[in-house]
Amino acid sequence: MKIKALFILGSLLLCTLMFAALASAAGEGEAGSNKGLIAIGMGLAVGLGALGTGVAQARIGAAGLGSAVEKPESLGLALIFFLLPETLVIFGLVIAFILLGKL
Repeated sequence: MKIKALFILGSLLLCTLMFAALASAAGEGEAGSNKGLIAIGMGLAVGLGALGTGVAQARIGAAGLGSAVEKPESLGLALIFFLLPETLVIFGLVIAFILLGKL
């Protein structure tokens, strides 16, 4: 479990550093340009939203299938609960598209 957490945090740090490099490259031409920071914000909005959704759906899916095995009529409710965290990624994409309009 600790290795997975370290891998996720390392990947997140690597992605942030890559976006920071893109940000500095995009902002070199104009003084006071925030295009690079907007690109970092877009990446973090989608990336962290997807990371949170993956963690939530992993736990909800296991619990939902466990309840569906014991009580088959609860499968529909388990599927609804499984799909609820997906709205977090949709909100991240909406924020990314809003920020894309500011580039």
